[in-house]
Amino acid sequence: MTDSPSRTSGKVKTVTSTANPLVKRIKALAMKKNRDREGVFLAEGRKLLTDAMDRGWEIDTVVCSREMAADAGFATTIAKCRAAGADILEVSEKVLGTISRRDNPQMVIAVVRQRWQAPADLLARLNEPGDVVIALDRVRDPGNLGTIIRAADAAGAKGILLVGDCTDAFSLEAIRATMGSVFHVPLARVSEPEFIAMVRNAGQAIQTVGTHLKGAVDYRTVRWQKNPVILLMGNEQQGLTEALAAACSDLVFIPMAGQADSLNLAVATGIVLFEARRDNLVMQRPDETRRGGSA
Repeated sequence: MTDSPSRTSGKVKTVTSTANPLVKRIKALAMKKNRDREGVFLAEGRKLLTDAMDRGWEIDTVVCSREMAADAGFATTIAKCRAAGADILEVSEKVLGTISRRDNPQMVIAVVRQRWQAPADLLARLNEPGDVVIALDRVRDPGNLGTIIRAADAAGAKGILLVGDCTDAFSLEAIRATMGSVFHVPLARVSEPEFIAMVRNAGQAIQTVGTHLKGAVDYRTVRWQKNPVILLMGNEQQGLTEALAAACSDLVFIPMAGQADSLNLAVATGIVLFEARRDNLVMQRPDETRRGGSA
């Protein structure tokens, strides 16, 4: 599964054994070190494959059940993948279960090439008041990260910066939680010192707002539409580091009326993000092609 300068049409192969080297190689992508070495990740389901294709992501391999491969409605997708150079593996449900590690696996699993943005390119997308990039300090839970990517997509955020030692954005758990939004939201990685330097270099042109309990104000009182915004969210257990908090132009908190002493990171990010984007959101009625609400 290596890149080549000019890709030829992919091949169709039938695989029935879980001991097949091709299956073993794809199964090994459950481990981060193998994903990093190959520069790929797994995306499960027909929708995610279609989303990846529509957004121009490189499909390396498509693993599908023999029933799905024979489906007339899936033939066009298979043809497009092959034309772009992807190999097609027609496998048994047992092989699919081995790869996905689920009792009821999706009938399609794609091996997709990872895509990262340069941090400076991501910040360059902050052009207008109301534009938001989310920065996550040492996010550790892949489900939280995937859910935040999905919320960023829904709110129209410009991208996500992963600051410091974060969980892998391309793990199976994170990709599942994105529900396909990973193909719509640019991602970049940056160290804490690099992030602080970027914020300082941006000066007053970009408003950096962090969630923090010390010296913070109600998030609803911030003038979110004054400048483009970097919304900085802290680690699930420890919050922001003191250095990151000091780099923010505003520090905010979410008031709570009940007995809980904290919120899940993904929930907290969604609450503040949608407030920051309030004036930029357009009411849309759900239709047959785009569902609203929490679906």
